Amino acid sequence: MAVNTGAQRRTQRFGRRGSSMVEFALMMPWYVFLFVGAYDFGFISYGLISTESAARVAALYCSGSTTLASNCSTPACNYAIDALKYMPNMGPTVTTCASSPLVVTTTDVPNGSSPDKSNDAAQVTISYTTPNLIPIPGILPGILTVSRTVTMRVQT
Repeated sequence: MAVNTGAQRRTQRFGRRGSSMVEFALMMPWYVFLFVGAYDFGFISYGLISTESAARVAALYCSGSTTLASNCSTPACNYAIDALKYMPNMGPTVTTCASSPLVVTTTDVPNGSSPDKSNDAAQVTISYTTPNLIPIPGILPGILTVSRTVTMRVQT
């Protein structure tokens, strides 16, 4: 029966000492890719939710009366800018809604074309162009344009 001496145990332990660093080095690119993907997915999800919320709030305002529904582009633009102000490409420099990254269009839908076919409706379309925070060519899309349309019946 062979008994391991202290010197033999020490050489076995030192022979395996760098294996955890090698495993870490092999797995690190996968961890970084997973983190970057989750971060970008969260950012895009936030853009989708914010765009939907901005369109809903603007349509709710525009559906307040028939006069608001017919001329509502400026308030709808202000609501959209306020809802999307925390996005990285918005900031304080974006003051209009006529070009990228934010385009807001409003429409007064007449009686026969509204969802319930009885009242006028206000329709707001918001298109927001998201930047890619961390571009990965061929895997993550470079630029994503989110467009949401909300139609609400005008209050009488």
